[in-house]
Amino acid sequence: MSDENLGTLFIKELRQRFAAQKAQAEKVFAQLEVPDWHAKVGGNANSVAVLARHLAGNLRSRYTDFLTSDGEKPDRNREGEFTPTSLSPSEILTEWDAGWEKLFSATAGLVSEDLWRTVTIRGQEHSVLDALLRTFDHNGHHVGQIVLLGKHIRGSGWRYISIPPQGHDQKTQ
Repeated sequence: MSDENLGTLFIKELRQRFAAQKAQAEKVFAQLEVPDWHAKVGGNANSVAVLARHLAGNLRSRYTDFLTSDGEKPDRNREGEFTPTSLSPSEILTEWDAGWEKLFSATAGLVSEDLWRTVTIRGQEHSVLDALLRTFDHNGHHVGQIVLLGKHIRGSGWRYISIPPQGHDQKTQ
């Protein structure tokens, strides 16, 4: 396989993995009642609402003008993303979808050669490849937190979003 084909395959597969991360979190969102979005498991813990808004803010900032401007936009209020909010689930999902749309739009036109280009995040240079992998890692971390929170909050009402553990009759969604 040529380097060009490998790069193209990598971008395609990574975009699919990003879509899977988004879908996994959304399977949790679909199980939440309105108060569940803002529930926390402890005093300093984040809620699903906070995590969803943080991911949305990060994606919007990093992938707006991805190849041409610093990934930490001056209008981003990162600390504010971690402030508890009273936004409704539909308002949070509007931010969520907008952030993911920035990621998908910015990566749609990438070609193999772009992986070696340089982008800046918080004044530090990174290859596009590194920036994409950093985003994948960051997303995975927070999506995992969303899943754990959803499972904890829903308790016995939790519907597995992947293969249920042995002994559970419940079908996956």
